[in-house]
Amino acid sequence: MGHLNQLLETSVQPALGSAMCCRYDPVAQTLAWAQAGHPAPLLFRDGTGHVLRRPEGVLLGATAGAAYGEAETRLVPGDLLVLHTDGLTRGSGWDDDTGTRRLLALGPRLAEARDAQDGVRAVVEEFGEESRSDDACVMVVRVTR
Repeated sequence: MGHLNQLLETSVQPALGSAMCCRYDPVAQTLAWAQAGHPAPLLFRDGTGHVLRRPEGVLLGATAGAAYGEAETRLVPGDLLVLHTDGLTRGSGWDDDTGTRRLLALGPRLAEARDAQDGVRAVVEEFGEESRSDDACVMVVRVTR
């Protein structure tokens, strides 16, 4: 993240952007991730979801020499991760917290999902008809081993 931030700092055209980078180690069963002004992944286990602890990190291009931390969490088979942009949870008439609560409320439906595609379908059914001022992206990942 620091290198991306430095690229934006030295760019001719100023720019801001959010980003998230994840790395899964299947042997250690750990997810390591960093973010730059991006929503934290949601972890669903046994039908209950929570927001992963967000490491330090500001928008890319916001400030010179920004520090970016890394968080790590252990995953177990059956866990489901929902990664999303803030455009999904920041719709018309609600804020990020409300949108995140709506995503977390999908826990029981996500627990019943046969695969990650069913998980995406559940999110789209909940949020797909909303009008939004920003693009929205979602990725659902099921840990199988």
